[in-house]
Amino acid sequence: MTAFTPADKLHRLVKQALDSGAAASIAEAEALFAGYRLALRIDKEAAQDRHHQAALLTAVALARRVFLGGVSVAPLPDAPLAVPLPFGATLAEAIVRLGASIGEPGAGTPVIEIGAAPSARRAPFHVRAVFAGWRGGIVPAPAETAPAPAPVMALAPMLAAALAVNEAFLYVSGHLGVAGRRAVGLSLWDPAPASDWLGNVNEPGLSLLPSRLWLIGLGHLGQAYLWALGLLPFAHPQDLGLVLQDIDIITPSTESTSILSDSTLTNVKKTRAMAAWAERRGFSTVIHERLFDSSFRRQNSEPTVALCGLDNALGRQALDQVGFDFVVEAGLGRGHRDFRAVRLHTLPASRPAAEIWRGVQGDDQVEDRAAYKDMLARGALDRCGVTLLAGKAVGAPFVGAVAATLALSEVLRLLHGGSIYELIDLDLNAIEYRNTVLAQRDFSAFNPGYVVV
Repeated sequence: MTAFTPADKLHRLVKQALDSGAAASIAEAEALFAGYRLALRIDKEAAQDRHHQAALLTAVALARRVFLGGVSVAPLPDAPLAVPLPFGATLAEAIVRLGASIGEPGAGTPVIEIGAAPSARRAPFHVRAVFAGWRGGIVPAPAETAPAPAPVMALAPMLAAALAVNEAFLYVSGHLGVAGRRAVGLSLWDPAPASDWLGNVNEPGLSLLPSRLWLIGLGHLGQAYLWALGLLPFAHPQDLGLVLQDIDIITPSTESTSILSDSTLTNVKKTRAMAAWAERRGFSTVIHERLFDSSFRRQNSEPTVALCGLDNALGRQALDQVGFDFVVEAGLGRGHRDFRAVRLHTLPASRPAAEIWRGVQGDDQVEDRAAYKDMLARGALDRCGVTLLAGKAVGAPFVGAVAATLALSEVLRLLHGGSIYELIDLDLNAIEYRNTVLAQRDFSAFNPGYVVV
């Protein structure tokens, strides 16, 4: 058994309260998060639909890692599990397995409604998670606003759920005064700033799915990629072959950001745990427990498309050197100010990876915050321990979930003849101010391998 340090145990979003100065000790920060609660609601009709189930289960899995005072679901109509995730036979069983309770919340608890019609507010924060076509987002509960109807692409509900949980956390933490009183959303078919996520942007129906993918890194982002892949409507799940690469084990803090990790998996290699989950979903897997760097080489028989979830510059600098034909890389903010930031790259690009990640900005210097000084003064940690703890990234699972829908959508747009973006840069505080850059390279002749929906 590994002896875990405080840096391995600290909840990565609780750390945001330490680093920002909102809490003066770990105990104070944990008490703050223990007061955060969230209620989810779904009506009888929506509960029978697999896309609404997908949004609900995604919201549960994300929210219970953020709202440590508890997540509840009510009312919950009796319904078989229709979404293709391996969490039981009924919707209720899946909800409990993912960490929520079933029952009415206390008065004033923030509410996320999955779908449903406009309604009066049940609480000061009450939003609806809505989706259609390739588009997902949130609107205030009383608003008549809704995205133009279209056949639902399977990642749109995940996007809507992640944006809803982000908005709820913005509300309870007091980070944004208008949280819950605005419409926020994205189109995964057309993520450009000028795109209207509420309008119909001429999206195609989802007809093709990837058949072979390589996932590099199986933490926060890698597990969000797997969750997203699990939602896709494979007729024969074994047709998806995955190569899963990582060298780390699951630590106590992994669960706070990683949607498929829990305390029962602590000390387990990420490759083994994630391969087991993927195989329960029906996918075929191969694992690589080797450091990813410029010495690595893809073999001709292996997948040519990679989804990268690395959090180090050296690994990213090697992404276009090891033999992949197409790479989607998502990077997340690490500090208490920018942890909601997502910067997505596709490769090959107009600049080599070594140049893109040549000058990587360092983390915020937070060792002078009251919480860290107190730990040092009390002897709870020595100087080395304080530095190690302070250097860990702040992270939130809903950020990785949004990034995963964007990243996998690059592959899906490639298969459906859509635009490829060399860069998508956004912050969940204000996604309307995002920046996108279209890829200059023509990928139209590239066949990454596919199966028909």
